[in-house]
Amino acid sequence: MGNAQMFRLDFPGGPLTMFICGNDKCAKKSVTEILDMFGWETVDIGGIEGSRLLEPLAMLWITYFFKTGIGNQAFKLLHK
Repeated sequence: MGNAQMFRLDFPGGPLTMFICGNDKCAKKSVTEILDMFGWETVDIGGIEGSRLLEPLAMLWITYFFKTGIGNQAFKLLHK
């Protein structure tokens, strides 16, 4: 299986997207600062109820990993 990492990834198209949610604004600010240092774009989808959206997204990533053994993958939100 591949060796997945999260720090300063180099994928085509610029920084990758990490979606976050939660009810603690201070915690989300801290997480966003860490993600910035890691070279990720942060998209805040709102309160903790957003976790219901992120869990299936994580399962998509995990299922693809177990099917292919490719851990060097990520999501990117494209917007204009």
